[in-house]
Amino acid sequence: MVRLLISTGEVSGDLQGGLLVAALRAEAQERGLPLEIVALGGERMRAAGATLLANTTPMGAIGLWEALPLVLPTLRVQRRVSRWLRRTPPDAVVLIDYMGANINLGLKVKRRLPGTPILYYIAPQEWAFRIGDGSSTRLIGFTDRILAIFPEEARFYGARGADVTWVGHPLLDTLNELPERSEARAQLGLAEHERLLLLLPASRKQELRYLLPPLAAAAAALQRQVPGLRVMVPAGQAAFEPVLDQLLASAGLRAEVVPADTANRLRPQLYAAADLALTKSGTVNLELALRGVPQVVGYRVSRPTAWIMEHVLRFDLDHISPVNLVLGERLLPELLQNHLTAEGVVAEALPLLQSEPVRQRMLEGYGRLRQALGEPGVTRRAAAAILDAVPAAPDR
Repeated sequence: MVRLLISTGEVSGDLQGGLLVAALRAEAQERGLPLEIVALGGERMRAAGATLLANTTPMGAIGLWEALPLVLPTLRVQRRVSRWLRRTPPDAVVLIDYMGANINLGLKVKRRLPGTPILYYIAPQEWAFRIGDGSSTRLIGFTDRILAIFPEEARFYGARGADVTWVGHPLLDTLNELPERSEARAQLGLAEHERLLLLLPASRKQELRYLLPPLAAAAAALQRQVPGLRVMVPAGQAAFEPVLDQLLASAGLRAEVVPADTANRLRPQLYAAADLALTKSGTVNLELALRGVPQVVGYRVSRPTAWIMEHVLRFDLDHISPVNLVLGERLLPELLQNHLTAEGVVAEALPLLQSEPVRQRMLEGYGRLRQALGEPGVTRRAAAAILDAVPAAPDR
């Protein structure tokens, strides 16, 4: 029996973790290898066959101030993981993104279980941003191998001495899930004259506060200007649903909140039917791009966090959306901090709804993105590399 510990956090990490768990189980079955997967993650990983030590999907924040409410829950999870490591040491550890918590876990495993392979799959995007002079990275010291999902990620860590394999982006393995547009529209109950706008503001609690008001106000303005514009808001977490109802109503927006469990199931239909998305920055930008949905990206953090990032940490980046980062160009409109206003979003969104040449330029950029992300079979390649790294395990 091989026992793996997989650690991730937030909604996007659970999405990628669920895909990896399914691939690991398929790869192990093909090898005739008994496999146990224990995880820090969420319901997608549980549904794929992992046993959860803790649900970490609600435990994501950007910024020091925003992270304070998560300190005690994080410490409780860390104590639980420490006890588990002492009782049932794994044969290998796989870390997925979730920078702060996973770096602490990696250092702990390296110190307590020095012979245990540690693999980082979907490393933090240090290649995309720089803190200070950007000359060092902590995870290379404890990671035995990095399975990179972006070409530039592989180059960044390889140049700094890491053992790196570029496997491609795992979302490529989900493209066959997309139904026909007409079928998806029928399943969602869209009338022939209606157009669908997706509002995707939050996978973290703080994003409801900072991103939803301007994006919802923009959606309401678009609804007034574009006849037959229907708005759906997939809830990033079940806990967000009552908050979404309240904030959308206060913005004067006629919108349907899709419960989190339903949104996960209907994700392919929502993307196939959508004409436009107003969204936060993150993995969701890649999902939308790979499914051909034009989008406008916004992001905002608290003023204290923004000041610290700029003046203390000297945080610097050319783009924030992973689509723009991969392409090295501003394909998606990005409205950040004070530039994230309802008026600014509407100005970027209207041409994507009303001008076919503008839409086509974005869709052509999506084609270039698709070519830059590798080939399908990503999660099976990653799963094979992980199982290859596991030393012969004793029978359990």
